[in-house]
Parts: sequence; C-alpha cells; structure tokens
Amino acid sequence: MEEEVVGDLPRYFRQRDEHPSTALNSNTANMKLDTRAMRHLASEDWRVLTAVEMGSKNHEIVPTPLIERIARLRGGASGVHKSISALAKVGLIARVKEAKYDGYRLTYGGMDYLALHTYSARKEIYSVGNRIGVGKESDIMVVADNNGVQRVLKIHRLGRISFRTVKSNRDYLKNRSSGSWMYLSRLAAMREFAFMKALRDEGFPVPEPLGQSRHTVLMSLIDAFPLRGISSVPDPASLYADLIALVLRLAKHGLIHGDFNEFNLLIKEVKTTKKNEETNEEEEAIDLVPILIDFPQMVSMDHRNAEMYFDRDVACVKRFFERRFHFVSTTPGPFFKDAKKLVGKDGATRLDATAEASGFNKKMAKDLEIAMREQIESRGECDGSDEDEYEDSDEEEEEDGDDDPVVIGGADESQEDSSMEELSQSNIDGK
Repeated sequence: MEEEVVGDLPRYFRQRDEHPSTALNSNTANMKLDTRAMRHLASEDWRVLTAVEMGSKNHEIVPTPLIERIARLRGGASGVHKSISALAKVGLIARVKEAKYDGYRLTYGGMDYLALHTYSARKEIYSVGNRIGVGKESDIMVVADNNGVQRVLKIHRLGRISFRTVKSNRDYLKNRSSGSWMYLSRLAAMREFAFMKALRDEGFPVPEPLGQSRHTVLMSLIDAFPLRGISSVPDPASLYADLIALVLRLAKHGLIHGDFNEFNLLIKEVKTTKKNEETNEEEEAIDLVPILIDFPQMVSMDHRNAEMYFDRDVACVKRFFERRFHFVSTTPGPFFKDAKKLVGKDGATRLDATAEASGFNKKMAKDLEIAMREQIESRGECDGSDEDEYEDSDEEEEEDGDDDPVVIGGADESQEDSSMEELSQSNIDGK
C-alpha cells in the first residue's frame, strides 16, 4: 500500500469543521495501535503473547508459571522470560504493581497485535495505514489486503470513555477492570460482525463485513459523507423519509438500532439518470443513499425496553433534521405500537434471531447490553455512539513521525512452526 492510499481519504473520513477532535488524556494513550514493533517479534514471542491471552480467560493477572506451561517453549523458562521481557518492553503485556504474585496482564496493544497476526495469517490484511478516526469507543484504521485493496479496520475499545475526566463517574464504569473491558470489546466486535453480516445478507445498506478477530471488525471502505458533517441537502423531506423508512425496515426484521443518529449514518452519492418532464430527455442526477454503521448495541423488537429504544431512535432523527436542516415532518410518529405490527410481515426474516444464533449466549448479551447502555447514557441522548469516529487524526500521526504504511504480512512464515498454529487454534474465542 503506497502512502497516497492513506493520504487521499474518502470524503466520509474527512474531519468536519464544527466538531474538532476531542483530546484523549494520558490514560488512553496506550490504546493507540502502534505496529512498529510487530515485524521484530520472533515466533517464540508470539507463542508467549498467545499464552498470556489464553491465561487471561481465567486470570486478570496471568501467573508467570502458567505462561510457561501454556507456551511450552523449547528453551524452557529462560526462553519464556526472554520473550516476556521483549513483549513488556513494547507494551504488549504489563506487569501489575503490588500484585500478590508474579504475573502479567494482556494490554489492548497485545490484543491488537494478536488480531493483526490473525488477519495476516488469513491473508486479509497485508499492511496498516494511518489511524483515520478516533472515538470514545473505537479506533478506525485504513488497512489494505495483499492486492492493495483498501479496507477499514474498526478496533473496539470499550472502557475508553471511563478514562475521560469530563465523563461519567458511575460505579459501573469505575469498577470495571482492564480485562473485563477487553472482554466486552471482544463481545462488541462479535456482535457487530454478526449483525452487519445478517443485515448485509438481507440487502440492508451497510458496509460489507470481511472478517472479525477478537475486538476488531474488518469491513469494506465506503466513499460517503457522515450525516453529522452535512450542512444542507437538496431535499430534506426525502432524506428524512428514507431514514424513517430504514428504521421501520429494521423493525420489520425484528431489530432496533439503538443508536440511530447522525453519527452512525453515512450519506452516499449515487449517480442516476432521470427523465426531464419538460424536455423528455434523460438527465444525470444524484441520489442520496443512507448507509448505516455501528451495530453492537442493536436490540430485538421483543426486548423489554424496545419501545424506549425505538422512540429514542426516531426522536434523534427528528431532532437532528429540525436543528440542522430546519425541517419538521408534518407526519406524526412512527410509533412503536405500529412498528411492532410490522415485525415478520410479508415473510420478513427475523434478523434478531439470526444474529443471536451466532454464538452469543444470554450472559454475553446481558454483559454487553449493560456496558453499551452505560456508555451511551454517559455521553447523553442523541450524542452519537462515537462522536469522533471517522475523524482525521493528522496531528497525532505527525507527532508519531511514522506516516508510512507498515507491512505486517511480510514476515517469514517458515518461522511459525506447527505448534504455534495449534496454540492459536485453541485460543479463547477461536478467532
């Protein structure tokens, strides 16, 4: 991937003037993806990193002896300690101060590397470009496959919002450990991929889901404008009708987005031809097509709070159109009681059931729902799921001094022995 690939970004990734990027405090600095050390990791280092991840399933701090047993390096304990030192030096694992025993915890950086390692092995990501968006709950990266085709990698980082000094100090957020936030980020990615795939298969206007690993989702890159950055449209009434129709179409398939607002809607320009009624000639025209993004918080129309979520989605659309475009619909609603009657109508597939069958058990769903609800509520109604998502982050990239895309798929595959493959396959979520 050449540098201009990440420099000449699609329009929906360009920073909007009215919402400057929100600065992150020092607690979130270690959540930024930095792939510079990736090419220098030996196969033994990957084994130890994977061992720490596996041990994290039952331990917030993974005991060093357990890491040794899981990694099973030929060099024994000395080899493990050498890799532990290398991994800790670049921040992929961390030693916890004042712990009751000697051990290490997996960091977000370590989980980032493991996810990228998986994508590289699948031939889904070859190089990583700049971070083009940073939000309260995720990072957005431009990546490319082996053929140079651009894609988007969304890295879920639940818990980031709890580190912001201006945000809620709710007990729920304060009491979460780094390990549980990473667990919830994994769930968010799993759920987002499942819903995106179900929606895409049913013909909904969403990005194409290309892969999922741990707390990340790989998807197609779409050339579109974020609705939040659009100052005017030729026909607000038509676009409003399209968005309300999308809300009702989701309901027909048993779903409520749960965060349906200008931050999670992209507007794509599609060139069409229309007949001029006066001249009776075909003329080029542009249709505005809404693209829906961000799905971890989606709920079923059968959810106990479904009416509240549905009404909030509708209210967010109405509020934005009134404030931004000075448009107020003369048609009341839509109302939940009417939307409820649409569920399954005309043989519509219940996508809530389809997505829930993707491996999510009730405990996972409940854990994620609580976390997502708290994150949404703490930033205010209709404030967007990721206010700064898809923001340019040029200033931060310049500070790094490393704007060139980093190749992650060029390592010598012969270094990866069969035991490493077996270890990876027995990973926590198998992905």
